[in-house]
Amino acid sequence: MTLSVLDAPATARALPYPALAEALSAMLARKRDGNTIAPERLVVPLTGGVLLAMPASDGEFAVTKLVTVHAGNPQRGLPSLLGEVLLMRADTGERLLMLDGPTVTARRTAALSALAGRRLGARAGGELLVIGSGVQARAHVEAFASLLGVTKVRITSRDPDHARQLVEHARGLGLQAELAGDVGAALAASPLVVTATTAHAPVMPDAVRDDAFVAAVGAYRPDMCELPSSLIRRAVVFVDDLAGAGHEAGDLLQAGLDFRLVGALEAVAPDAPRPRPGSPVVFKSVGQALWDLAAARLAWTMHAPAGTRP
Repeated sequence: MTLSVLDAPATARALPYPALAEALSAMLARKRDGNTIAPERLVVPLTGGVLLAMPASDGEFAVTKLVTVHAGNPQRGLPSLLGEVLLMRADTGERLLMLDGPTVTARRTAALSALAGRRLGARAGGELLVIGSGVQARAHVEAFASLLGVTKVRITSRDPDHARQLVEHARGLGLQAELAGDVGAALAASPLVVTATTAHAPVMPDAVRDDAFVAAVGAYRPDMCELPSSLIRRAVVFVDDLAGAGHEAGDLLQAGLDFRLVGALEAVAPDAPRPRPGSPVVFKSVGQALWDLAAARLAWTMHAPAGTRP
């Protein structure tokens, strides 16, 4: 079988947000039932960067995502994040499909955040505040509009030009969009909040509403942090992967959170959304190769030759 290779635009077209949310929900069920394997990611230092290897399998299919991160690449005219996701059959090892890694990462992360919002009682159609203006911020605007019915979004970022570009992108999606002036005031108006930065200190005050849903996706190392510790301590906290969050989620680790109090998203019933707890809900995402596998499986259903689809 010839290996199909999808570039970034083709990968995005193969991962529409509604179908991707369903694929992620199915993978969460497989994870809950103990039918998946996803070892910790392998981190290899490189000259000026790092190589990340993330394998996973659900018994039917397997993936490996290989991603390199080089912070100095933009000065060379290159993306800081490069990579690919390779899908294969678990029973034979046959290579089936290769997708653009950064596109898969952005879309599956954003879709998972919106799916978590659905399960954890986020207010559908509420105003959204996005802190950050990069690839993940852009994907979250798209996913929250598609999956949570967001019609108004405010953007704040340390890069004003990028923030303005994201505002224009949101308007192109038919959303009301504007720059957030005062973050505290924006938090008071926003039941939905996304943080998507590379910060090492909190990017907002603890002024989050008691009925807010916060998706924090930027801090993926112990030394990184986006949310104030006081917010973490008063919130109900869920994560995408308990094992990974236990040593990667800087927001939770720096707050000294007792992980016995942290919920796993796969344990929340998809057909019975969790009632509002009366305090903010924080969904902390650190990334997991199973989410790449869910995305790759979905893409395969759209691109597999007739008679070979799962």
